[in-house]
Amino acid sequence: MLYIVATPIGNLGDITLRALQVLKEVDLIAAEDTRHSGMLLKHFNIAKPLVSLHEHNEAMRTAQLVDRLTGGETVALITDAGTPGICDPGARLIRACISRDLPFTIIPGPSSILTALIGSGFSTEQFFFGGFLPVKTGQRERELRAAADRTVTSIYFESPFRLIKTLKACLPVLPDRPLCVARELTKKFEEFRPGNASELLTHYEAHPPKGEIVLVIGAL
Repeated sequence: MLYIVATPIGNLGDITLRALQVLKEVDLIAAEDTRHSGMLLKHFNIAKPLVSLHEHNEAMRTAQLVDRLTGGETVALITDAGTPGICDPGARLIRACISRDLPFTIIPGPSSILTALIGSGFSTEQFFFGGFLPVKTGQRERELRAAADRTVTSIYFESPFRLIKTLKACLPVLPDRPLCVARELTKKFEEFRPGNASELLTHYEAHPPKGEIVLVIGAL
């Protein structure tokens, strides 16, 4: 059995009882960053063999893990935070299990996407998740224009080092659209800051942002 295990996005107290039980019982844990996940496991007194599974070795490691699953071992897949497969490694391994009829299950848990959406106060009836906003200026502007044309809430991951550039790009494209910067979710300095592009730009130019950021764009 392959277990796809969601882990906390910040606050370690958010890990589920089921996740802890699975991590204690599996034969092997595949982690995006073994050093980072090693600290999580140490915190909960879990000692299990760890192997890395990240974007640079995903194809090779998937083949190895499929062999171990076929041999009867139980494997848990975790990433640095949140649920594997969402802007993180894991989708390739899940597809491999589906194609080979190997059993797998999802252990749900914290989600920065849903936490940011609910905390924004924007419409939750329908929403679009676009992953990380493109790094290149032209591609980023095209994505923001697409968000401007949508009639549903749009959600993106963004780096604190690029948030200022993104808010500047929002000025001509989304001048009056309600935005919300959700930052450091579930952590001590958690922030849900609503405003339009101009207001948010003024704030973050004066207070450079830190930590993981989710940008939520309100619907028309």
